[in-house]
Amino acid sequence: MASIAASISSCFHGENLLSSSCSSLFSRTTLNFSPSISGSNFSGRKQFMVFAKRLSGLEESMRIRREREQKTTTPIKRRTPLRRLKVSPRLPVPDNIPKPPYVSSKLLPEIASEFQMHDEEGIACMRAACELAARVLEHAGTLVRPSVTTNEIDKAVHQMIIDAGAYPSPLGYGGFPKSVCTSVNECMCHGIPDSRQLQNCILLPVLSFLQDGDIINIDVTVYLNGYHGDTSKTFLCGNVDDATKRLVKVTEECLERGIAVCKDGALFRKIGKRISEHAEKFGYGVVERFVGHGVGTVFHSEPLIFHHRNEKPGSMVEGQTFTIEPILTLGTTECITWEDNWTTLTKDGSPAAQFEHTILITRTGAEILTKC
Repeated sequence: MASIAASISSCFHGENLLSSSCSSLFSRTTLNFSPSISGSNFSGRKQFMVFAKRLSGLEESMRIRREREQKTTTPIKRRTPLRRLKVSPRLPVPDNIPKPPYVSSKLLPEIASEFQMHDEEGIACMRAACELAARVLEHAGTLVRPSVTTNEIDKAVHQMIIDAGAYPSPLGYGGFPKSVCTSVNECMCHGIPDSRQLQNCILLPVLSFLQDGDIINIDVTVYLNGYHGDTSKTFLCGNVDDATKRLVKVTEECLERGIAVCKDGALFRKIGKRISEHAEKFGYGVVERFVGHGVGTVFHSEPLIFHHRNEKPGSMVEGQTFTIEPILTLGTTECITWEDNWTTLTKDGSPAAQFEHTILITRTGAEILTKC
C-alpha cells in the first residue's frame, strides 16, 4: 500500500524531506600554449587556468527540476477535477479470519524500526501472501472500464481476499475505511473508493466513476497467515491519450530499473538514482514525499525506500523484504491532501502514475514476490 501523507508518523510508508545542503566538487585543468606572431619569436609561455564545476547527483536532480519548471510546455489536457464524496460503511470481515493488531485501534501505527528479515518458513509465508495480492490486483484490473465505480472495485477486492481466508490490510489501518486504495488521474495515492452521487438528476464528475481516458492506480495489500503482501499497478481506462500512456509506461519501467539494482550488499540509494535517471530522460517528476517500506509480519517498517536521488545510508541484506513504489507525474510533484487525511492529489491537477512490487533480496539479485 502506498504512503499516507504529512509525516513519517502519519504515513503508510513515510514522507521524505530533501536536505537543502549539497556539496560542490571542483576540478582544475591547466592548459599551456606558445603563441606565434609573424616576424617575432617568443620563448615565453602563458598559463591559463580553467575551472570546471562537477555537479553532485542531488544538485543535478535539482537543476533538472528547475529546468522543467521554467520550460514552456504544451498545456496538459484538463479533465474534470476529482471531488470528495460520501464513503459507504466499511465491509464486514468474518470473525474466523485473523486480523492484524492495528485493526482494534483508529490510531495510525508508527513505522516499525526493525527490518523484515525471514527464514525459509517466513519466505514461504511471504510468497503465499504476495501471490494472493498479485492475483487480486490482476482481477481488479479486469474490472477497469468506463462507468465502473471505485466502490465496485473495492467490493470485488474485499470479497476475493476474504474468500481466500485473508484480511484486506488497508481496512482499519489508521482508520482507513476501505479494503483497497483507488487513485484516479491526478490522485497520487490513497484514493478512497466511493459511490456515484446524483444531484438534480445530473451525474456529478466524481472520483469513483471511471470515465473513458482515465487512469487508475489500484493498491492491494493482503494479510495472510500473519504476513502482508503489498502491490499496486496503474491501469488504463478506455482510450487514454498518448502523453498519459507514456507516463504510465515509463513509471513501470522505473520500477523495473529500481528492482534491477537490488541484491545482497547493494546500497539502498542506488534505487532512487536509477529511477530518477530514467524518469528525467522523459522530463517526468519523481514524487519525493512518498516512499517504499519494509513489509512482512508488520505492514510498514524500516527501511524506507526513497525513489529520488538521495544520500541515505544503508545496504540490502539477503532474506529482507520491502516494497519499491515510485510515483511519477506529468507536471508538478507538489501535492495537496484532502480533509480525509488520505487522498493526495498533484497540486496542478496533472496526471500521476504509480507501480509497486514487494521484493525479496537474494544473494545475487531480487525476487519479485508480487509478480503474476
